[in-house]
Amino acid sequence: MDVTIRKFVGYREEILSEGGREADGAPLIRAVSAAVISNPSPGVFQDDVSENIPASVTVGEELTKRAFALLSDAPVESYGKGAIVGADGDQEQAVSFLTTAFGDTLRNAVEGSEWVSSVTKRGGLGASIDIPLASKDVLQARSHYDAVSLTIPDAPRADEIVLIIAGASRGRLNERSGGMTLEEGLRSR
Repeated sequence: MDVTIRKFVGYREEILSEGGREADGAPLIRAVSAAVISNPSPGVFQDDVSENIPASVTVGEELTKRAFALLSDAPVESYGKGAIVGADGDQEQAVSFLTTAFGDTLRNAVEGSEWVSSVTKRGGLGASIDIPLASKDVLQARSHYDAVSLTIPDAPRADEIVLIIAGASRGRLNERSGGMTLEEGLRSR
């Protein structure tokens, strides 16, 4: 199955301070890459959503490449994925595009060992979504629990799905909430 990509959207932010304090090290860089695609079965109950998986891999590979370009030389320490389905689709269609095969395009590219956190929802034009981020190597690393938001003013249209990959260069700035850090998790392996 082929899907039509209407457009790609990229977003990058570089955070230098948090809570009135300078970063406790390198800045936090978050990057988001999204594709606005045609829904393969708008307005129709799609009995077998697994038919979407091969197309999701192709889109996932392109989104991963674009996210890396936005991060430049920054490492990827955490990642996430998400999708927004328009009004003529249903949430299960969005989920079908974010299965393990889609996530593996990102996980393999950054040599991650943990599953890629995920979120899906139904939304209309300009719907906002918060992509959850977690460590690519130690899922329990509280220092890397984060999120990045995305809004595309003209998407998704009723017959579209927005697919999203996100990555971050480090954990939260000035993290002090306790719990396992990335370094502690890596040492315990």
